[in-house]
Amino acid sequence: MASNDRKNRMGVVYSTNPNFSYEKPQDEAAVTLPPPQQNLRVQLDRRQRGGKQVTLVTGFVGSRGDLEQLGKMLKAGCGVGGAVKDGEILVQGDHRDRALSLLEKAGYKARKAGG
Repeated sequence: MASNDRKNRMGVVYSTNPNFSYEKPQDEAAVTLPPPQQNLRVQLDRRQRGGKQVTLVTGFVGSRGDLEQLGKMLKAGCGVGGAVKDGEILVQGDHRDRALSLLEKAGYKARKAGG
């Protein structure tokens, strides 16, 4: 039985080139910058969250795994829940000062943003 790779073809249906060979795009491994070179911003956000406040950490440059590890450290340090979405760390509640001090202790270059 032939393997069905139609889901992995990314929209290529038919080619008139007899020598055509579908090549999958190579995923580039994101290089994580060391903590002193990171420019993180810590801010309070309420948009599209039903009026609930979240502490939002943006500006992380690196792999998804390192971002999730940093998010886990911040959520545990603040003692609340949260999530990592779209390259941002969401920590439930207003924990800007606590998150900022945790990031600075870990060696990250972070500052408050917004009001």
